[in-house]
Amino acid sequence: MNITRRTFGLGGLSLVITGCASGGLVDAYSYANAPLSDDLRPAPNAGYDRWVASFRSRAQAQGISAATLDAGFGNAGFLPGVVTRDRNQTEFTRTLEDYLAIAASEERVANGRAALQTHRSTLQQVEATYGVDAEIVVAIWGLESSYGERRGNIPVISSTSTLAFDGRRGRFFERQLIAALRIIQNGDIAARYLTGSWAGAMGHTQFIPTSYEAYAVDFTGDGRRDIWSDDPSDALASAAAYLQRNGWTSGTRWGAEVTGSSGGGTIIQPQAGGPRFAVTDNFNVIKRYNNSDSYAIGVGHLADRIAGGGPLQTPFPPDANGLTQADREEIQRRLTALGFDTDGVDGVIGTNSRAAISDYQRSRNLPVTGEPSQALLRSLQGS
Repeated sequence: MNITRRTFGLGGLSLVITGCASGGLVDAYSYANAPLSDDLRPAPNAGYDRWVASFRSRAQAQGISAATLDAGFGNAGFLPGVVTRDRNQTEFTRTLEDYLAIAASEERVANGRAALQTHRSTLQQVEATYGVDAEIVVAIWGLESSYGERRGNIPVISSTSTLAFDGRRGRFFERQLIAALRIIQNGDIAARYLTGSWAGAMGHTQFIPTSYEAYAVDFTGDGRRDIWSDDPSDALASAAAYLQRNGWTSGTRWGAEVTGSSGGGTIIQPQAGGPRFAVTDNFNVIKRYNNSDSYAIGVGHLADRIAGGGPLQTPFPPDANGLTQADREEIQRRLTALGFDTDGVDGVIGTNSRAAISDYQRSRNLPVTGEPSQALLRSLQGS
């Protein structure tokens, strides 16, 4: 079957507001460390100002001090771009093949192996403390923030208060706002450094504020649970603590690809005709981080690759257009060579690839569909 998710509409895979992550893949945060666009800077909004004034009494009733509110909202404001992104999450279908092409790309695998080596001492201590395999922790880190490269730079008080005021998921985001203010009040981080994604997911491992409160740990012993720092120690330990407290069984794998007879166990096949996987209870624990089979397989398979394992053995079937991944990669490669940049060659036909296809079709006076096809491939092969 295909896996239906919600996307940011910014070239990423998914947005899932669950117990911890709000991503699924860091591609959804490709903008996160770039300079903030104008629509992600505070804009005048009288309704928002009135909402904040009324919120202060509710926050103080829950133990937030006036000083913390003053610090938190000192430079905060209504962010119109946050509302736009929240409302423009379009439904789409992403196959497991496409998901894994990004989640376990050769670049992500190589960077994961490098991250494992660089932080081996810390990760060994984390594994010894929480019983979670170092490679699993690194894989979550890789999917959530590209090993810390994309932690998000949008002020969390502004983003969560904007979404709480907007009201579509007001109750949820007011809880996140209260939790974010408590994080400031507890001294874990100063208000001006409390940043994250537009939906309020924070740090190396993209904890939402309530999950941070429940699971973040001070692994370095400096008195602060700092998941934002360039030093990822607290964040990596916090991810492991999250899995441990949600039932992770030490010494048990997440699962494995099944070839031939199943040999018993829980067998899943997320994409018809594609690989099958025998999964354990730890697979379901990973889903507590992000409630998606594709995410859990992505974490597990990436972890296996980081540990030295190879690609999946079972090929995925051709897509609805009769194209294999190799065909789609050839389309992207040929388009880019002709000057129609697809922004990479991974076999995943996303927004950039569709725009490149449309531009190519337009340049050749072909019907403009923006869709890959065998006819398009033949046309490109003849160019």
